[in-house]
Amino acid sequence: MSVELEKLLEQAATEPAYRPAFFQALLNADVWVLGRSVAPQLTADSGVDLTHWEKADGESVIPFFTSEQVLNEVCEPGEPWVKLPVKTLFELTRGENLFLNPKRSAGKEFSASVIAALLDNRGDALSEQRIIEGGEALLISSIDEPPAQLVSSLTTLFAGLKSVRRAFLAEIREEEGAPANLLLGIEADGEIEVIIQQAGQVAVDTLADDALIDLCEITDQPTGVSHFFTAHITPFYERRWGSFLRDFKGSQRIL
Repeated sequence: MSVELEKLLEQAATEPAYRPAFFQALLNADVWVLGRSVAPQLTADSGVDLTHWEKADGESVIPFFTSEQVLNEVCEPGEPWVKLPVKTLFELTRGENLFLNPKRSAGKEFSASVIAALLDNRGDALSEQRIIEGGEALLISSIDEPPAQLVSSLTTLFAGLKSVRRAFLAEIREEEGAPANLLLGIEADGEIEVIIQQAGQVAVDTLADDALIDLCEITDQPTGVSHFFTAHITPFYERRWGSFLRDFKGSQRIL
């Protein structure tokens, strides 16, 4: 698991599309933490004395590592450590900031709010999300130049999610002249809540801090947001059927 987790961490460091998979793998992993256990078994209620490091800006963080090998590469010989599940570590350190694999080329800092979101939302690092529903009068329009990095990262994400059929981007306003938000529409075969969580995480990690994006499910409704997308917007992502169709045709027989 440590090798897989380190690979996902390296991928997630440069490509937001891999971050949902990284967060999910992390929550199911064991990690190495500097410190000493003061109880026979580690639980969210047991005592443990963990080491804190000070960052360059003076902020305190708790370092933890994907493997004993990585820990030994960056720490002084003989420093005590404990191995424990990530979920237990996060429960033990609620309210603290942690840093995974510090002093390495690929590392990840976890703020207290992100840790809380991961625990409370079962691996979704988004602390808040809003899904467009019916009953609102909204102005939707196409985008001349969609954010290139967002499109690239979402395309990479969706290519690994076989249930996603198509994805669209548009701009949405509450009224004429009002500031516009991005609107991401996703058409999928089931698992839409999980897909929206992952796509939202990628969008948050890709867009500028002040950019806003809404997400919605695209259905076969003949009116409304879904109809606008399917009738007027070209999808930036569409599941490829080529190999499936070739296999299907090759298996046909003439009766």
